[in-house]
This record gives sequence, structure tokens and C-alpha cells, in this order.
Amino acid sequence: MEFRVKVLDGSCGVSACVIDAVNEADARRQVALRSLRVISLEPVRRLRRVLRQPQLQLAVFSQQLVSLLDAGLSLVEALEALAHKDSATGTQRVLERILLRLYEGQTLATAIAEHPATFPELYVASVRASEKSGALRAALTRYIAYQQQADALRKTLVNACIYPAVLLVAGLLVTLFLMGYVVPRFSSIYEDLGSDLPLASRILLQWGQLLDAHTGLVVVGAVATLAGAGYALSRPAARAAAGAWIARIPSVGRQLHVYQLARLYRTTGMLIRGGIPAVPALRMAAGVVRASSRAAYAAATRAVTEGQSLAAAMESHGLTTAVAARMLRVGERSGNMGEMMERIADFCDEELARWVAVVTRLIEPVLMIVIGLIIGVIVVLMYFPIFQLAGSIR
Repeated sequence: MEFRVKVLDGSCGVSACVIDAVNEADARRQVALRSLRVISLEPVRRLRRVLRQPQLQLAVFSQQLVSLLDAGLSLVEALEALAHKDSATGTQRVLERILLRLYEGQTLATAIAEHPATFPELYVASVRASEKSGALRAALTRYIAYQQQADALRKTLVNACIYPAVLLVAGLLVTLFLMGYVVPRFSSIYEDLGSDLPLASRILLQWGQLLDAHTGLVVVGAVATLAGAGYALSRPAARAAAGAWIARIPSVGRQLHVYQLARLYRTTGMLIRGGIPAVPALRMAAGVVRASSRAAYAAATRAVTEGQSLAAAMESHGLTTAVAARMLRVGERSGNMGEMMERIADFCDEELARWVAVVTRLIEPVLMIVIGLIIGVIVVLMYFPIFQLAGSIR
């Protein structure tokens, strides 16, 4: 976090600066290293921190660091080059703090662990394991590949949701326009007909008049509903409840399980290939498991700790598919568990991508038909009295 500090230098001059530190004690230590005295120290407010320039982008940073290491630069030289190159204030501060720790003789893993908001636990663990084997470049390359594959899967899911979401929003806007603007205008035309209108048309016109008479309340209610839904989805408990409800849908629940397995096996496989033992890797990967499966995952981890095979533990607690269980047993026999877990993740990704493609092809025409029917019914009910009048005139 960041602290705003007023300091007194050796010439009795007062100056102010912002320091990026882990906590207040660390901020005071940094000031003391510069031979300055603290006058006042306070954390930067959250709103001001949000308005600051964006922080370090981990995937880009890792790729650039690998390129510089491949070019023959030492780790310190590569970080210095990246710190001088980047114009973003937040990124420069993070890199300068890391360099300061390296100048003090600390390891890279220790330095980046002081910035949990920028470097996740998986990244720190990979770097720490690579420092024991001297394969930092390989660890960074594995993490880049892991992040790219995770982003590709997320992008596939997001892209599949865009067109249905656009259809829903467009249909909703057209329906609101008809009900809030067009239908009330038609109701004024039909006022003289009174009870001669068909029942369905009367109900539709009454709804249109109600929306027209209380437009302000309707807008406020819609905004309040959207804000409430956004706030609820920002709460972990609400997201967990929504996820549990969606998981009850048979087909969707299975694919959510496959998506979870893909993330779990890819994360664990990357850690094992980086030199981390299986049990610590399983514990580190617990964060990617959905709330509904955490108890089963914790039980599977305990079983592995007690000596049970990984394949048997995961299968007995419902954390595999039929194919994944067989691949895990093969990985245990061959001693190549990390690579086998990544292959399981690739297999799950392919299965999920196929399912998303099929569902997308089905749901788009269904949505178009439903939206067309709703709009068509509204239009027909509006014009039906006119057709009825034309028939009576004849």
C-alpha cells in the first residue's frame, strides 16, 4: 500500500513524498534508510489510489523479463531496464522496491512477495521453486503459458456470452419502448371504444398507461434493481449462492465442474512442473476451487497427505472425470504428474469449448424467436382493435 510522508532532511528542510510499502513499519524503515526523519505519515486514501495510473501488468512484465534474460542481461540489469523503460508511476514504484530488496541481498521471490496485489501466490511460489534449481527463465515461461491458456479459456466463455447478451438487451429496450411510448399513444386513440376492445388488448393498454403515468418511478426502480444486483454479485456469499443455483441445472452444472477441473489441474500441474511437491501444490491451488467443492478438495488433499495416491483421492471425492482419473493413474506410474495434469486441463478445455460452441449455436436462434414472439404479440395486440374496426365497417 501507499503512504504519504512528510520528512525532515539533514538541512532542516521539509518535503513530502509518497512511499509504496507493505505496512507503516516498512514505510518508516524506508525513510530511515534515506537518512530522513518522519514528521507525519498516513496511508493514501482508497479513492486516490483508484484514480492513480494502472499498476504493473504481470503477463507483459514476465514476457519482457524473459526476453531480457534471453538477451544475456542479469536479473538486476533486466529489472533496471524495465524500471527505466516504463512510464507508469505505479509500475516504476513496484520495480524500484523490488530492486531495492535485491540490492539488500534478498531473493527475487522474497522481494515480489511484498506486493501480493501485483504478484499472486502462484507466481511467487513458482519463482521461489525456480531459485532452488536456477531455472528462473523456465518458471517465467511456464507461468506465461499458464496465463495465456487461462485467458484464452476465459475469452472463449466471454465471447460466447456477448451476442446473447446483446440480443437480450436489444429485445428489452425495444419492448420498453413499445410499452412506455407506443402503447400509451395507441391507448388515447382507443379511449372511445372502451369495453369493446378485446380483453388482451385492454390489459396491454392498461399496462402501457401505467408505465407512462409512472415513468419516473419505473426508471428509479430499474436503476435501483440494477444497482442492487451489481452490489449483490460483488459479495462473495451472493456469488456462491448464484453459482450453487446455476450448478443445479444438469448440463450447465457438469460444464461448470469441467471448467473448475481445468483451472485446478492447470494450476497444480504448473506448480508441480516448477519443482513444488504435490501436497504444497495442491494447497496452493485451493483458491481456484469453487466454494461448493472446497470441502471435498480439502478432504482429498488430506488423503494425499496421509499417503493415498493422488488419482484415488481425487476420484473418490468427485474431483475428476473418467478420462482424468485414468490419466492421473498413468501420470503416477510414469512419474510425470505435472505434465499429465496440464494435459488433463487441455482435455477439459477442449470439452468445454465444444459445449460452448454447441450451446451458442442453439441459444442464439431460440433467443431471436422468443424476442420476436414477444414483440410480435405486443404489435398484434396494439393493431388488433384496428383490424376489428375495419371488419365491422365492411
